[in-house]
Amino acid sequence: MYRLLLTFTLLFCLPLSVADAADEQLQAGAAKVNINPPKYPVSMVGSFQDRQATSAHDTLHARALVLQSGNTRVAFVVCDICLISREIFDNAKAIASRKTGIPTSHMLTSATHTHTAPAVTRLAQCKPSPEYVQFLTESIAQAIIKAESQLAPAQIAWTVVPEPGEVNNRRWYVKEGGIKPNPFGKTTDKVRMNPPRGSDLLIKPAGPTDPDISILSVQHTDGRPLALLANYSLHYVGGLPPNQVSADYFGEFARQIKQRLGGDETFVGIMSNGSSGDINNINFREPRPRAGVFERITAVAKVIADRTYQAVKSLKYRRDVSIAMEERTLDLGIRKPNADEVKYAKQLLDEAKNPEHLTTNEVYARETLNIDQGPASVNLKLQALRIGDLGIVAIPCEVFAEIGLEIKQKSPLKPTFVIALANGYNGYLPTPEQHLLQGYETWRSSWSYLEVDASVKITEQVLAMLKQLTDK
Repeated sequence: MYRLLLTFTLLFCLPLSVADAADEQLQAGAAKVNINPPKYPVSMVGSFQDRQATSAHDTLHARALVLQSGNTRVAFVVCDICLISREIFDNAKAIASRKTGIPTSHMLTSATHTHTAPAVTRLAQCKPSPEYVQFLTESIAQAIIKAESQLAPAQIAWTVVPEPGEVNNRRWYVKEGGIKPNPFGKTTDKVRMNPPRGSDLLIKPAGPTDPDISILSVQHTDGRPLALLANYSLHYVGGLPPNQVSADYFGEFARQIKQRLGGDETFVGIMSNGSSGDINNINFREPRPRAGVFERITAVAKVIADRTYQAVKSLKYRRDVSIAMEERTLDLGIRKPNADEVKYAKQLLDEAKNPEHLTTNEVYARETLNIDQGPASVNLKLQALRIGDLGIVAIPCEVFAEIGLEIKQKSPLKPTFVIALANGYNGYLPTPEQHLLQGYETWRSSWSYLEVDASVKITEQVLAMLKQLTDK
């Protein structure tokens, strides 16, 4: 009787466990869509003045990766654009969701932050083209749709490797005389962004760097490379003519990693931006010789691609991986100017000699008045994702390195990495301590306006989301 009962139990339980395992067999699909402007000239973002691009140095892309485990599907999209509004991303997600059935809450979309791409959000004095905005919206959706249509059995692995040589904190303590007046007519800043290289004025950086390259590698089940999503906390590199669009090192990394891995034409390499709000590629301790066009970009991409390739070679891949994703919104306050600051701004604009071409101080004056007359709070979208025991966080800001380091250290999922400039754009995200030091990244504007404690509240929220995903 006991043997009969045992046989009966095994007959019913074994197929169920096998079915459960089969349900979590990974599928993946990847695609990229060319997002170079269909016509020129086009306004570019990334400067206080409007720059007009008349041609492309290299191709901009919207790069997508879709993963499925069981009934859960998630989509990543990384666009070679400086910054993208929540409205554009939300519209693109809605289109893609209708076509694929993937919930919009399971779509993690971001911008790389290349400073040589078409403007799609009005910032400083750039003038976005409505036609290009619509083109980009449809292209983001199309990237997701194409990637989802390529879903096929796949295997996945992830790792983290350090590369400290290409990241430097750009905010510095400097000696007396090294602080210039800020755009609000004050000399209260305690740190200086991008001080002169090799200067005797330098004391020390005002914050850390995050040296990690986070790597998510996806293969076909026969071992052929399918896609690779990397994350590195480097603002951008630059070194291009002022009238050409370019994907910067993000696109060059994608090209080089495809070459290293021997990927075919369907392979998609992706580099996302991490916690780089106060980070760039300049070693301020030493003067740097002038480089040729795209030379520095190529060199940085080579270092990162080489490190990534060496790490990927030793990875062990798996097919049975569970996926879970969480999305929440958070209301945050906006830093408002006081009466004296509003008065100063009005005076500057009244005296402006050319309202069509404002000086930097006049741009900030206009920003002051816009914020004074604008809403008192803003709603942000935050996301957290778990793939096996890997954690990913998405924040719609230019996140300071120390915030990313804190999230990684406190996350219940190891490893965890942060994708910045994700699902919208809400400006720089300094810590409260960095706000006290002031400096460019804290100067109130449409690219730095969140309340002083914003980073604390965002960090608390995403860590709670990661904890919830860990318990699922």
